[in-house]
Amino acid sequence: MYVRHLTLKDFRSYPSAELALTPGVTTLVGLNGQGKTNLVEAVGYLATLGSHRVATDQPLVRFGAAQAIVRGAIMRDDRETMVELEITPGRANRARLGRAPVSRPRDVLGTVRTVLFAPEDLALVKGDPSERRRFLDDLLVQRQPRWSGVRSDYDKILKQRNALLKSAAPVLRKGSRRPPRPPRDGDLPLDEARESALHTLDVWNDHLATVGAQLLYARLRLLRDLAPDLSECYDAVSAASSNARAIYKSSLHEDLAKRLAGGDVPEVEELRSGMLETLEQVRSNEIERGISLVGPHRDDLVLSLGELPAKGYASHGESWSFALGLKLAAYRLLRRDLGDDPVLVLDDVFAELDSGRRERLAALVADCEQVLITAAVGADVPEVLRRSGTTYAVELGQVHAASSPVVEDGADE
Repeated sequence: MYVRHLTLKDFRSYPSAELALTPGVTTLVGLNGQGKTNLVEAVGYLATLGSHRVATDQPLVRFGAAQAIVRGAIMRDDRETMVELEITPGRANRARLGRAPVSRPRDVLGTVRTVLFAPEDLALVKGDPSERRRFLDDLLVQRQPRWSGVRSDYDKILKQRNALLKSAAPVLRKGSRRPPRPPRDGDLPLDEARESALHTLDVWNDHLATVGAQLLYARLRLLRDLAPDLSECYDAVSAASSNARAIYKSSLHEDLAKRLAGGDVPEVEELRSGMLETLEQVRSNEIERGISLVGPHRDDLVLSLGELPAKGYASHGESWSFALGLKLAAYRLLRRDLGDDPVLVLDDVFAELDSGRRERLAALVADCEQVLITAAVGADVPEVLRRSGTTYAVELGQVHAASSPVVEDGADE
């Protein structure tokens, strides 16, 4: 599986762009601000419906344009499928698959899969728990696109439950009197209002536990399958054996959390019961704070080298090796599960690595079906990759292979 052709319209800096791609290694070389990362960002968007650089779609649309279009021709087993995404900030995005409209953009997920590594991925090791949760959930969706719907349902339930905790706080809090506003016709007596709010909270608890347990179960299974590859990939990149591990840190009650940290993967119903039990235990604290304190949105992935957590203890080189190990492990997992190589994207990565890690990474990716590399300086990319693939120069939004222009009309990256 590989991307044969990429078309952009009003995406980032490009009024329009056409880029032909082939299997093997393609390197885009250009100084910062020339537009090279925009191209691989667009490939990633086709696969994930998101950007590795920004959290919202607004920056993806060229300034002054109403919408952006990203289109990719995807080859799999000698059959071509066209995927098109129409990005319209402030409105629902639209998608086409094989030139036919689909009801939801997420229906195109799985047509092309990518694993992208960029300098921002150092946050997997050094950043907040949200970075590691996103890594797990994004990989879940790449592995099985149906988890996109479960993930979306959970976010909606969480939002509604948090809204209830805030709006009903005046009647739910212990010792509360009347809400801090003048009484209105139809207001329930305080005891009845509290009972009604608690009943509604129980309903949302059930929804949160039902969907949250499914997401948690999927994460635990994913982590179990990923663990052997993580250790091997870290050792291969770092040329050292440091027992790289990823341990799931759950917000569920202590007994169950210990089991999960030890690698246990209970069935969905047990996780659901454990979540309901924990929600009951923390109810007064949630009511006081007005937020949901239990569920997959509060969990973390503890990365460790031997007995020490990587965050705070790993050197800069070790942190890079860990982040690379996670992404390469994800690549291996998808390759093994799906029978197809995802497109591997290495965005401005080699400049951040020492020479040893560069050469070892080059050896690990040399047999991938399609690798897209960006670099500010061609010499940063190991010669074995440049010699075996195609190198394009990107300058002021134009991409040239030798003397032939391939992409035109772009600007800042």
